[in-house]
Amino acid sequence: MHGVWTPDQIRAAEQQLFARTPEPVVMRRAAYAVAVHTARVLTEITGGVSGRRVALLVGAGNNGGDALWAGAFLRRRGVGVTAVLLAPEKAHAAGLAALRRAGGRAVPAEGSSADTSGIGAEAADAVERADVVVDGIVGLSARGPLRPTAAELVRRVVVPVVAVDLPSGVDPMTGAVDGPAVSADLTVTFGGRKPCHVLGAGAVHSGEVEVVDIGLDDHLPEPELHVLRPAEIGAAWPVPGPDDDKYSQGVVGVAAGSATYPGAAVLASGAAVQATAGMVRYAGPAADVVRSRWPEVVATGAVGDAGRVQAWAVGPGIGLGASGRDVLQHVLESGRPVCADADSITLFANDPTLWDARDPDAPLVLTPHAGEFARLAGQEPGPDRVGAAREVAARFDAVVLLKGNTTIIAAPDGRVLVNDSQHAWPATAGSGDVLTGLIGALLASGVEPWLACGYAAHVHSLAADLAAHGASDDPADPGAPIGASALLAAVPLAIRKLRRAALT
Repeated sequence: MHGVWTPDQIRAAEQQLFARTPEPVVMRRAAYAVAVHTARVLTEITGGVSGRRVALLVGAGNNGGDALWAGAFLRRRGVGVTAVLLAPEKAHAAGLAALRRAGGRAVPAEGSSADTSGIGAEAADAVERADVVVDGIVGLSARGPLRPTAAELVRRVVVPVVAVDLPSGVDPMTGAVDGPAVSADLTVTFGGRKPCHVLGAGAVHSGEVEVVDIGLDDHLPEPELHVLRPAEIGAAWPVPGPDDDKYSQGVVGVAAGSATYPGAAVLASGAAVQATAGMVRYAGPAADVVRSRWPEVVATGAVGDAGRVQAWAVGPGIGLGASGRDVLQHVLESGRPVCADADSITLFANDPTLWDARDPDAPLVLTPHAGEFARLAGQEPGPDRVGAAREVAARFDAVVLLKGNTTIIAAPDGRVLVNDSQHAWPATAGSGDVLTGLIGALLASGVEPWLACGYAAHVHSLAADLAAHGASDDPADPGAPIGASALLAAVPLAIRKLRRAALT
């Protein structure tokens, strides 16, 4: 897994590092890495480094110092470097001196020859003629959107941007963007990923994230958040071995759908099949429809007739009436791991006595979207979706998968997985039913619930992306909207791709 650390954790680790390594030495390590990655971007877009132009957007403090030192290193490779100083009197003195010694220029963002926006002519020229812009405006302590002068400079940028540590204007903790902010093509960060690199809009604004080791590893505590690597998902995904049979591979029960919503039953059951469950038992009013689409599913009309299962996926389309409540209660009393989605979550919110039916020793997974979360928790998730999911997971002693473009998966003990899809293709009716079936199949195979949700969320997102792009291998192909059936059909492709990643 990739670890994700808060700014406070990173700062504490830095203080321990500075006790044995002088801070200026550490800064130059970081700046050198920024220079190397900026040179890589220059080479990719222009074919070389020498003679190219880089503009540094420099704020006060160490983040600006990193940019200035990076400019000094780039200047030594023949790059024309101009630092645009947003607060000239507060610019990092040693970094600015190093840039000037190397032959770089520094100009104020505002000047006497400013245009109507207040931007000085030299500053405007530096930004508009650059091949790459380095964002060193603010660091991890900053909050809120860019100030007007910085925002105007960023608005003029039409070339790739390399951000130092984080894109300026993005909230370091939540990834929220509440106004003007840098949208980076590459973010070079130090010691470890920060929440803004993997959460919400911040993940999009960060672009590609490169983590640079500057000596913090021995001083970092347990990460605040975790991100699964594709290869580890592929390696851990349950596939049958030579000694497996349909029972050892996992038997999952699906209680979903109704006469009104038979599609929910078809999608959830199909996802369990596609996820390589050893056997899928469907129980509900849509049994005939499920059999017609998935003949390998053992389908019955009622949960009481389903037979032995190792986990349940329940909720999509079961309704909010007495019959839906009875289905949920039966599943909760089974003593098996349960993934509760959709109507199940609303039933919990409407009738808190249902919690009494739960076997306290059986794991429970709740998979709400924002509206369902609000019903369950009594309030919207808000900008701190991690904190909100953690609180509800602890309150109900359940794994909570809070759906969204960035999916948050919180365990009752406080662990959090983040899955950022970088696209919105799963935002279509029925895609949540597919996710429910995937999680149910993984629970039945014995995967720990927190990880089962993480694996399923990643496969779900990847399958949607593959379906949206079809057979196209063109990286410029923007993709096309899909339905849940197309997402479901791409699940085996997604699993295959992850398994290949595990072998490389």
